[in-house]
Amino acid sequence: MTRLALALLALASSSALSAPVAAQRTAPPAPAPVDPKVAALRDAALKDDLAYDIVEGLTTEVGQRLAATDAEARARTWAVARLKALGFRNVHVETYQMPVWLRGAETAEIVAPFPQALKLVALGNSGATPAAGLTAPVAVFRTYGDLANAPADSVRGKIVYIGNAMRPTQDGSSYGAYGPARFVGPALAASKGAAAVVIKSIGTDHHRNPHTGGTNWPAGVTPIPAAALSVPDAELIERMADRGKPISLKLVLTPRFAGTGTSGNVIAEVPGSDPKAGIVLVGGHLDSWDLGTGAIDDASGVAITTAAAKRLLDGPRPRRTIRVVWFGAEEPGGYGGKDYARIHGGERHATAGESDFGADRVWRFEVNLPDSAKAFGDRLQSALAPLGISRGAGLGGDGTDVGPTMALGVAAIDLNQDGTRYFDTHHTPDDTLDRIDPEQLRQNVAAWTAMLAVVANAPEDIGPVTPRR
Repeated sequence: MTRLALALLALASSSALSAPVAAQRTAPPAPAPVDPKVAALRDAALKDDLAYDIVEGLTTEVGQRLAATDAEARARTWAVARLKALGFRNVHVETYQMPVWLRGAETAEIVAPFPQALKLVALGNSGATPAAGLTAPVAVFRTYGDLANAPADSVRGKIVYIGNAMRPTQDGSSYGAYGPARFVGPALAASKGAAAVVIKSIGTDHHRNPHTGGTNWPAGVTPIPAAALSVPDAELIERMADRGKPISLKLVLTPRFAGTGTSGNVIAEVPGSDPKAGIVLVGGHLDSWDLGTGAIDDASGVAITTAAAKRLLDGPRPRRTIRVVWFGAEEPGGYGGKDYARIHGGERHATAGESDFGADRVWRFEVNLPDSAKAFGDRLQSALAPLGISRGAGLGGDGTDVGPTMALGVAAIDLNQDGTRYFDTHHTPDDTLDRIDPEQLRQNVAAWTAMLAVVANAPEDIGPVTPRR
């Protein structure tokens, strides 16, 4: 008998014994048990109305909340009154100073070769054209990379156009891939001598609504006029360029920098019983861009985290203090998150997480936890699974507002929302209450409630971690 035959015979004769062993090797570990109290809180939150009430009230009674303006100040006053009425403790505002940028007139028209009007909006921190406007030839770049590789003499004195190929993604990764056209594209064009810049909106819709958003000017780079075209108008420019004829564009953009102003963070707490166990930091940002009423970005985020914390406020006192922060001035540069870390960075924080990706359902969570808290992560996985939320393989630690605090070594918990339709509306006039799906909003509240119920009472020590880079 050959060695192969002997091997096959041995395999056959041992199959009955080896099958259970193989099954044990491949079977997933048993899920961690879910505390019935956590499950009850989670399931009750699926009927939550508070989050929607907060979004409705903030968008109706305040509306748009441009950072460091009177509108944002009214929002802080509104937030303090609402949080106190809900019974939160230690409700107060921490203010700081920051630059103020205000929108002005915004028009554009193609002068040649095929004259017609365009829809666009200035980007935050944009420079201004003369009051009568600026007319110049257009240098067309289909991608940010094309501009980066272009010689300066190809753009000097021209209006630079930067395109992109952004598509919807569940995890929002397309924003990081194509966002540089807005984040740093205008500064790059300015450094090459461009007179102005227009970009294809960083968005996934085909409405004639342009998407605003901030852009950054490094030290030594003078801001130039910078605007975002609606996606259809951007595609129009690209089709004209395909015809090989020179394009001339007239821009009127008259935003202005208005010195310094006041922004601030609104802070509220659910007091814990063990001050040494650390603070659970959650929240979203109170400010918004000024085109819509900031429903998905980010009234929904402050509403979700507040409604979840309220459910623990109304129950037995948790072990850890839950601190809810409605951060100010996130949109123009994350000022609120930086100021919070400056003031509170020396306090013991157990975990941090924020909601700032709309109001569609949470589909995944990711964590950055110390080894000592591994069991906590497993319990969280079991508590979230009935909501259709899976555990991701990545490392948690996302968020402009809580990022500066997590950078100090605070453990992170990310509850990732479905971003498939988020960038249809992001930073547009369509960011209004009707974009909120109440059922998906409730699922968010249930997810955050479950997370808070687990982490706020976890017996483990949740110590420092190495921040995500």
